[in-house]
Amino acid sequence: MKTFRVTDFHQTARLTDAPVPEPGQGQALVDIKACGLNFADLLMSKGKYQDTPTPPFSLGMEPAGVISALGPNTDGPAPGTRVVVFSGRDGFAEHGVFDAARCLPLPDNMSFEDAAAFQIAYGTSHVALDHKARLQPGETLVVLGAAGGVGLTAVEIGKVMGARVIACARGADKLEVCRRAGADHLIDTDTQDIRDEVKALGGADVVYDAIGGAQFNAAFRACNPEARILLIGFASGDLPDVRPNHMLVKNITLIGLYWGAYLKFRPEVLTESLRQLLAWYADGKIKPHVSHCVPLDQIDEALDLLRNRKSTGKVVVTMD
Repeated sequence: MKTFRVTDFHQTARLTDAPVPEPGQGQALVDIKACGLNFADLLMSKGKYQDTPTPPFSLGMEPAGVISALGPNTDGPAPGTRVVVFSGRDGFAEHGVFDAARCLPLPDNMSFEDAAAFQIAYGTSHVALDHKARLQPGETLVVLGAAGGVGLTAVEIGKVMGARVIACARGADKLEVCRRAGADHLIDTDTQDIRDEVKALGGADVVYDAIGGAQFNAAFRACNPEARILLIGFASGDLPDVRPNHMLVKNITLIGLYWGAYLKFRPEVLTESLRQLLAWYADGKIKPHVSHCVPLDQIDEALDLLRNRKSTGKVVVTMD
């Protein structure tokens, strides 16, 4: 089979041949059809991600496909079941062996491409907004990096949860994507001041920040008393300049969120969140925005799309 493999952090990951793995006890063999690409894959390829395995390993954190076999004495979705898997690795391959407990059946109306674009982005935003920030109907949610892979899902989920959503992104094209996702107000970060615009709209009750740096500082200054700020990532490359004394005066709560960590200490949070999200998808309430589908043999081009910020929503790698 073909697989996109990291053999050394000082060398570029490359497409190579490998034997098809066999499932052991508690495992399922999945014929992979599609796998979502994440910024974490770029970090992991260089050994800079917090959960990077020891080489050699294959990249690809969220594959979707069809179970073709179960290991001995294994309870799980039956062979032939269409599933999505949070694997954390090994998704950029034609076949993969994964824990059967991590294989969730797909709704009948969900494509493999949508499934591959679904878990991490929607899961991150749902756990952040619901479980951590306790976003309430009628509150104002400000989303930084709103046209990105996770930001766009925060816009959608915020609307489903009844919030008023202010989307911040660069340029008219990206803001149009946010508008179609349901954003109530749009801020062009190339030409408008986040602090001034948000304050003019009544201030922020919850800030969803996947950017960090100067945008965090601007949104922080536009927060209402008792606002909650979610730290999702630092795509700008700059860590936020946190002022604890200002947090104290305005009773602001700063909340960190790393979705994958829940697998280790409270996996039921992720399981229940994904069940809710899949139900919303089945009901037509949310729909992944996939800007590019790229075949496995062109995966370097897919990585460049993400690296150079030429995509909106998600990039998906397909195996067929």
